[in-house]
Amino acid sequence: MKLLFFISLIGVLNMSAFAQAPRTADDVLNSLQNNVIKTLLEGNQRYLDQKMHVCSENTTKATREQLAKGQKPYAIILSCSDSRVPPELIFDQDPGDIFVVRVAGNIVDPILLGSIEYAAEHLGSPIIVVLGHERCGAVTAAVKSHGPAEGNIGSIIEAITPAVEEAKKKATGINEIQLVENAIDENIHLVAQNIFNRSSVIRHLMQVNKIKMIEAKFDLDEGKVNLFPEVKYKVVPEETEKQGIPNVKKFIYRKKESVPHSEHEIKTTKEH
Repeated sequence: MKLLFFISLIGVLNMSAFAQAPRTADDVLNSLQNNVIKTLLEGNQRYLDQKMHVCSENTTKATREQLAKGQKPYAIILSCSDSRVPPELIFDQDPGDIFVVRVAGNIVDPILLGSIEYAAEHLGSPIIVVLGHERCGAVTAAVKSHGPAEGNIGSIIEAITPAVEEAKKKATGINEIQLVENAIDENIHLVAQNIFNRSSVIRHLMQVNKIKMIEAKFDLDEGKVNLFPEVKYKVVPEETEKQGIPNVKKFIYRKKESVPHSEHEIKTTKEH
């Protein structure tokens, strides 16, 4: 079971940190985080190759009994509720492997942040993946919005609107389809920045290198998860304007600084 493998891996990495003098605690954590990313991408490749083994030999009675005693997921996936983007399947992961938080538009508010914080602080997950996807219906609705939406959908539209506005600023001679895709990319960046900016728990864990945040986008046609360039996040001042959710301050957009991934090769999205 991959869960036991990663628990063993942590122990081996900790031992190697003492056995090899030049190896620091940060080196150990970086190795662990990169191995988690590698595992997710390998799972996505199995999904592409139609060689998945999810929910097969690992869904035994013994496995269920072990998981009933506790969980130790090695990645937190914040993704859209879209029925075409099930993280457990597209990453080919077993029960207990990933902690999934899903909501339309893969946005965050204090309740969703609480779920992410729980997995990061109490379950010890070393990776957060903010996963958007092509042709996202929530982002499309925000792009086409011309006035208040009915019911509570308006809260989702309002949360995505800053990303749409940022995409429109950069839009020069593009059609609506491309504008939607650009807004989806901006929304992924915005959400990741908001997690860092609005969660002191996650911000601290990232600053001491106990957790890494990855931005990614799922290609509906190819089934491929593409990672964005790694980002160096910055704290930005809070604004008092509401986001559209009662008593919740508006989340803030902040442009990113990109730094390259290390220790593994990834397919990145085109610059936009």
